[in-house]
Amino acid sequence: MLNAAIPTNAVTEVPAAPSADAVAHFQHLLAVETDCWDVHQALKRSPNGFVLLDVRSPELYAAGHLPHAVNLPHRKIVESTLGKYKADTLFVVYCAGPHCNGADRAALRLAGLGRPVKKMIGGVTGWKDEGFELATG
Repeated sequence: MLNAAIPTNAVTEVPAAPSADAVAHFQHLLAVETDCWDVHQALKRSPNGFVLLDVRSPELYAAGHLPHAVNLPHRKIVESTLGKYKADTLFVVYCAGPHCNGADRAALRLAGLGRPVKKMIGGVTGWKDEGFELATG
């Protein structure tokens, strides 16, 4: 194998992390995030092992939300609004999309209350980009 010099550019100017660091990083990401495809596949199974929370306003929820999602705006996530869920219930939160930090705010509130949580990256925008349908009502 030739030992050619690696050209310097925006990709290569910062060396890649050692493999062990990359493993730890990506394991951590998958512990706190999921994606639209995985949520869609999981929703086909019953039970699926999580509660899907739409953390947008009730108006946006009514206009279109993920199937089986429960509407709980992120500002209303407090212990009393979670009372019907067991303490070890996994919540998957989403908002409008990558331009919105509502899911991050919701995840922070849930984690602060000691609740297991993952953020569905992409939100409604990502869901529609995958070609999945929204529910209304």
